[in-house]
Amino acid sequence: MWLGVISVLPEMFDAVSKDGVFSRALAAGHLSLNCFNPRDYTRDKHRTVDDRPYGGGPGMVMMVAPLLAALLDAKAQAPQRTRVVFMSPQGRRFDQQNAIASKGDEGIILICGRYEGIDERFISAYVDEEWSIGDYVLSGGELPAMVVMDAIARHLPGTLGNQQSVIDESHLDGTLDYPQYTRPEKVGTESVPEELMSGDHNRTKRFRRSQALKRTLERRPDLLTGRVFDPLDRQLLTACAQQLGPHSVEKDGEKKQDY
Repeated sequence: MWLGVISVLPEMFDAVSKDGVFSRALAAGHLSLNCFNPRDYTRDKHRTVDDRPYGGGPGMVMMVAPLLAALLDAKAQAPQRTRVVFMSPQGRRFDQQNAIASKGDEGIILICGRYEGIDERFISAYVDEEWSIGDYVLSGGELPAMVVMDAIARHLPGTLGNQQSVIDESHLDGTLDYPQYTRPEKVGTESVPEELMSGDHNRTKRFRRSQALKRTLERRPDLLTGRVFDPLDRQLLTACAQQLGPHSVEKDGEKKQDY
């Protein structure tokens, strides 16, 4: 996969390109990362990429010309069917299903805004989609872009040493992950659950599924809404609900602005 990033802070992407799973995917050739700094496409000595907003107000707005020049250069190097995505407070929520669906793309160009945002005329003319990663405010689109890149890269064949990790991880079936344990068997007064020590694979599988459903019901009940459950899941969910009680499900906090 060809990944392009348009950002005035391309050095931030060293955080994902030099270490970890993403860096190994780069080294193995499963994907490529290409950064384009709009400042490199300016013509004034100050390398200006922003200006005051029309109508007044605080902050600065990124201008069309430097962004467009960087985008055209990125498109010239990218595969033909490459999507242009703006990491935006107004974007559609990026989730696991988006990550899985995107793994088959030949290329994606991620636009990272800064300051008060970017000129709306650039978005309307050149952006295919807008994505958000959550209900909070960030200083720019670089961190969201890195989250998106890492989430997609995990699903590219050969990226992970054990592809079963992708198959088993949380959110693929709409639930949170079950709790994990490792040695030693006892830490303080807490011991590893006996179901995981039994050597009975069916018992272990049932316990993990029960814990995943319980954790989801307690922390993210919205993920369970509208789903169709098989008889075993219904049985486990009923038991979980009885354990948790009628007032134990966490309420959603006050919704904040997306980024």
